[in-house]
Amino acid sequence: MVPGKYISKMDLSHMLQDLQQCKAPEEGHSPAEPDTLLSRPVAEVLLHVQEKLKAPGLTTDQSGEILHIVEQLFRLGDRHWLFSECCSNQSTDLTREYVDFVSSLTLYAALPLCDNDSGTLSESSFEAIPARACVVSSVVVALVQRLGNGGEVVSSHCQATSWVFLTGPLAPLLCVFALTHMQEQAWTSEASRTAASNLLDSVVQAGDWETTSQLLFGKNNTERQPGILGSILEILQSDLKRDSWKRNQATKHVFAWIVMQVGRPWLTDYLEKVFPPSLLMSDDYCTDNQVLGVRCLNHIVLNVPAADLCQYNRAQVLYHALFNHLYTSEPQLIEVVLPCLIDLLPVLEKDPACTGLPRKPNRYDEVLRLTLTHMEMEHKLALRSVYAKFLEHFIEKMGIVIVRHLKRLERVIIGYLEISDGPEEPTRLAILDALEKTLLIAWPRMECRLSALVQSLLRLVCDLSTESIPPAVREELVTKATHCLLLLDHCTQGKLKMLLKDVDSSCTSTYVLRCIETVTMAQR
Repeated sequence: MVPGKYISKMDLSHMLQDLQQCKAPEEGHSPAEPDTLLSRPVAEVLLHVQEKLKAPGLTTDQSGEILHIVEQLFRLGDRHWLFSECCSNQSTDLTREYVDFVSSLTLYAALPLCDNDSGTLSESSFEAIPARACVVSSVVVALVQRLGNGGEVVSSHCQATSWVFLTGPLAPLLCVFALTHMQEQAWTSEASRTAASNLLDSVVQAGDWETTSQLLFGKNNTERQPGILGSILEILQSDLKRDSWKRNQATKHVFAWIVMQVGRPWLTDYLEKVFPPSLLMSDDYCTDNQVLGVRCLNHIVLNVPAADLCQYNRAQVLYHALFNHLYTSEPQLIEVVLPCLIDLLPVLEKDPACTGLPRKPNRYDEVLRLTLTHMEMEHKLALRSVYAKFLEHFIEKMGIVIVRHLKRLERVIIGYLEISDGPEEPTRLAILDALEKTLLIAWPRMECRLSALVQSLLRLVCDLSTESIPPAVREELVTKATHCLLLLDHCTQGKLKMLLKDVDSSCTSTYVLRCIETVTMAQR
């Protein structure tokens, strides 16, 4: 066979003969003659392959050999025999046949189903999946590339089936399969992830799309080439019901990947299909599923108009679900719940700075009150760091109404500055940012808290002179603490300078003296 040329009828016959002999025939039956098999519709050959893959006792090597031959048939076989609905393929619905064939291939590399409530299987259950995914991806890439080769001449008066006609039914199946094996999970390997990524790229190129986004949403041109997002969600819907979404471990990850790719304005059109599964995952008892669901919900909040979120009380339902998650002690869950709540509250409440007078307490106060309560009692360093990370954002969102919570906020800030949480000091740095934001917003109420805050900041600077932390981190902490002292001095109209002049310079560290000097020498 000459490399780069399409195979002749004789070569094709030999391939079909090899395909027929990949597994020994049953007793009393002889293999079909290759020329006889070649004269049959391609649908019968595809069905023959599907039956072989389902044969009991078939080893991975045997199935790999069968699929390798099929790949060569797609790459080098006669296009007229493969795709033209005439001659041997007359009265055959090739679109349906190829969709059925691809569906059977994806099932061959599908994950085993989980029958227990945990929704997880051991890694040993997926040992054969990466190799099968690689082989199936190669076969389907060959089919997609051949279908997409519109410039190839077909020696027939009949029009050959092309990728254009198969886009609707075939592309969604291939996209779901590629996404299943493209992400780093227990059932994938580096080779299978690369093969799946190549498959997705081939689907995009064959369909004359430029990006994966165009594949999902379609082209915004005069031809109005539709996307396949709706079809993908339809495929996933049956596996995302309350009693079935845990059976296939890959389904939730494929769904989450798809949701994260959809932004404005398209997500609004599919809200009824993406909101319930996301809420269902967030309501699970498994932390990983909860995190995945909340991430999807946060993306929905950011990319769907407030009016659509409030319709049918969706925003209210989501708020109560997220608020209940605040009682958890899992840092990875709190890390996604807090930003989601911060993004959701403007949908439910007016801007606290523009609510008029008197400003009545609302959900902003409810969330911050509970968060500060948990922060004050929390002793786990990982969870303290997560709380501190988002405190500044919450203070900024609330604006001047933060004065309602200054008493508890002061206790939290002082308590968090006292305890080191590691060489990088993320908690202390975040708390100093929160204190700075508070001083800028609620400066009229700071004079009565001057003594406690100054003592805490100077104690921090003094402790930093003896703690073993990287010099760059120490310098950043001292700089932030000094800036907070300068703001306190401005808030109290210079009273802090008068207090610092009474400090005995012989009884303190160099860092403290430098900090005091910076404050006392600063011009108002």
